[in-house]
Amino acid sequence: VEKHGGSGGHPGDPVLSGVPGGAAVSARRHDGTHELGSFPGDIPDGCSGSTSTQSQQIECIVCGDKSSGKHYGQFTCEGCKSFFKRSVRRNLSYTCRANRNCPVDQHHRNQCQYCRLKKCLKVGMRREAVQRGRLPTQSYHGQFALTNGDPLQCHSYLSGYISLLLRAEPYPTSRFGSQCLQSNNLMGIENICELAARMLFSAVEWARNIPFFPDLQVPDQVALLRLTWSELFVLNAAQCSMPVHVAPLLAAAGLHASPMSADRVVAFMDHIRVFQEQVEKLKVLQVDSAEYSCVKAIVLFTTDACGLSDVAHVESLQEKSQCALEEYVRSQYPNQPNRFGKLLLRLPSLRTVSSSVIEQLFFVRLVGKTPIETLIRDMLLSGSSFSWPYMPIQ
Repeated sequence: VEKHGGSGGHPGDPVLSGVPGGAAVSARRHDGTHELGSFPGDIPDGCSGSTSTQSQQIECIVCGDKSSGKHYGQFTCEGCKSFFKRSVRRNLSYTCRANRNCPVDQHHRNQCQYCRLKKCLKVGMRREAVQRGRLPTQSYHGQFALTNGDPLQCHSYLSGYISLLLRAEPYPTSRFGSQCLQSNNLMGIENICELAARMLFSAVEWARNIPFFPDLQVPDQVALLRLTWSELFVLNAAQCSMPVHVAPLLAAAGLHASPMSADRVVAFMDHIRVFQEQVEKLKVLQVDSAEYSCVKAIVLFTTDACGLSDVAHVESLQEKSQCALEEYVRSQYPNQPNRFGKLLLRLPSLRTVSSSVIEQLFFVRLVGKTPIETLIRDMLLSGSSFSWPYMPIQ
């Protein structure tokens, strides 16, 4: 653990460490109104427990939010449970930038991790309970068994969180088109546009099919998809091994801007290179279908979207997705201790692919000057009845 004094802090206070690249996603808030599918780590062994009628009436002893059950010896909300578990399992240390007496309540619990962990311990949450609650890898490895990226095989886990995300996929990767899996196939302009339309539609349909996404207010749903559609598009492109060749993309982008200037060609080639790099980096990691579902959920449920009416619930969904991914990677890839960190580190770079560039490269032939955000809203509101002007989605 690295020690140093920070601005407004105390010399010798430990700072956050133990997270690859400092890329840990902060603990998310949870309003207690939705109890989602469980995943390994939520173990009713005396140190954590499922929601009951009693716990629904008990406040989190740490922050005062609604408790979701007894976790590590005390009744807490999902956010404080996950924060404590993550801090203990990774042996994380924090520093307080104030006077080590920061308020830890429902509205301020994410402001100071030092004081939050201090309060968790003060109220009686037990470090040793976290260690006891960790299942051996072999005891739940079978629950996550994947066969060449196919959905989870174990029936007992079909009600779990990752299974919900997987079942939300509107159709398997192979339905994107056989050309999608042939990386050496030089696709024509029409095939590229058709595949792009399918991937965008798939992203919106996937979100609509997640059981708890429709629980959000419609304006919140629209705001989330408008902000994240381009990142979801890149993830879908990597998942289906979309062939990305410069010539047909330049042709598609320049279709309505003839003649294309040399500077514009160079600029678009640079944008295509960035897109190719992001897709290739994900392909190198050999991300499986369960990981893609979790990563897409982490991307989708972001509080960066403007005007959200229920920020706390969106935060809790992202936290749940992150924890599910961490538990899955721990069980499925025990010999790759840095895999979870590598997956998280890929997320910020997804935004280096400009949404306006994706529109120009893949959709200008389909929709002309109609903003993709407008199409996303229409797709979200009309559902399966929506049809593209270029090709039918089945």
